[in-house]
Amino acid sequence: MQRRRLIHAALGWPALGMGAHVLTGCASAARPVPPTTEPASGPPAVPREFRGVWVATVANIDWPSRRGLPAEQQITEIRQLLDTARDLRLNAIVLQVRTSADALYASSLEPWSEYLTGVQGQSPGYDPLAVWLAEAHARGLELHAWINPYRARQSGGRSAPAAQHVSRRRPDWVKTYGDQLWIDPGEPEAAEHTLAVCRDLLTRYALDGLHIDDYFYPYPVQDAAKQEVDFPDEPSWQRYLSQGGSLSRADWRRDNVDRLVERLHALVRELRPAARLGISPFGLPRPALRPAGIEGFSQYDKLYADVERWLSEGWLDYLAPQLYWPRAQKPQAFEPLLRAWQGLNGKQRHVWPGLFTSKAVTDAAGWAPDEIPAQIEICRASPAAGGHLHFSMVPLAQNRRGLTTLLHQGVYAEPALPPTTQWLSAPPCGPVQLLRQRTGDLQLVTQDGAPARLFALWRRAAHRGEAAWRLALIAPDGRVPAPEAGETLVVRAINALNSEGPAATFIV
Repeated sequence: MQRRRLIHAALGWPALGMGAHVLTGCASAARPVPPTTEPASGPPAVPREFRGVWVATVANIDWPSRRGLPAEQQITEIRQLLDTARDLRLNAIVLQVRTSADALYASSLEPWSEYLTGVQGQSPGYDPLAVWLAEAHARGLELHAWINPYRARQSGGRSAPAAQHVSRRRPDWVKTYGDQLWIDPGEPEAAEHTLAVCRDLLTRYALDGLHIDDYFYPYPVQDAAKQEVDFPDEPSWQRYLSQGGSLSRADWRRDNVDRLVERLHALVRELRPAARLGISPFGLPRPALRPAGIEGFSQYDKLYADVERWLSEGWLDYLAPQLYWPRAQKPQAFEPLLRAWQGLNGKQRHVWPGLFTSKAVTDAAGWAPDEIPAQIEICRASPAAGGHLHFSMVPLAQNRRGLTTLLHQGVYAEPALPPTTQWLSAPPCGPVQLLRQRTGDLQLVTQDGAPARLFALWRRAAHRGEAAWRLALIAPDGRVPAPEAGETLVVRAINALNSEGPAATFIV
């Protein structure tokens, strides 16, 4: 209860114990607006497209803007970023909550991240993930928690490790590689620890998804002679051999990662059935499965990530390959790579590519702001990808080189719901009721079934003709912008998996 009171205070909400009374008073003053028959020429289907954005916290890339900001300023920045996402008509935030065996949320398993206060292990005075969740959901945005399963210290880390950090509690799990620290994927107890972290997140927070990126075994580093340095996992490798292991070292490493991914997927299904597991790997398939002319780094051979297997086994709900190259860069051309990943998708999971939005607002050769809308149009072309993610949030928040305006006026001119996820299930929403408050405002509520994640509202003014339907996605508080006289409203409640409830039609 005390933690909930602190969160309410941080958000500026009414004190617990008062809100229910106020809400009851409003409801008792409301009058239901009776539904009418749906017009013969009803609205079109709601557009569907996953429009996500990564919010990177490592090295303060996106949030908070710098270490050591007061809690109030950090919360102000959260709200500003989420307002930008909502106004741009994005629909999902992928927030980095574990950068380096640390936590940007209240955790008893790992220390507070240094990217909050500047000191690892020091509380920021509030629970950032709880605020991000509450504020995102209040705007009708999904929130997926992004973790790094293996990195223990990033090269930009400045703070001394806290006593609770894995590098001090279990130094036998942690290896120095280049200028970073990494948890050895071959240590079974380390894998159990990562799963415990995920169990804690999924149990205590109403996450819409859990997300991991491309850092499995680390990207190779070189020594002074420009020779590639092998990852220093000799103790765990020798232990595996002594226990009768028969895999080659490369296959053993891939098996270590495979088992973690498989167990993560099972954990999400067990604890939060409507949440989606997403993985955003390096963008090139293994060499044997690439389209003609595609060249470059092999994550299968160097990161020991058998992404194609995870996709074929269905151990994820969406794949977001990082297609971080412009269309004209032939060895890593955007469209052939997207089609290749779609062709490897036998279980028909979502394939939503990652776009290098931050690069398109620099002066890098081959990039310009209009590259990103063009890539989105490729995602929409047959076979449609159904969505995409931007890396990362800050250039959109700052409208660098006018990209945010370009997106808002072009490919994001209309709102969209994320696609449904047919292989998962969530309780459906019931019929919608429209209430007219004493003030004259309108409010949508569900009569039964699951609470609405948001509402899809089609509206048509009487004087605009049959085709003039306009779509608005209404936040879960159900407040409807003032309608025009005689306006027709067709509304459905949207559940946790973005499925639509039954339609209700009103002429106001």
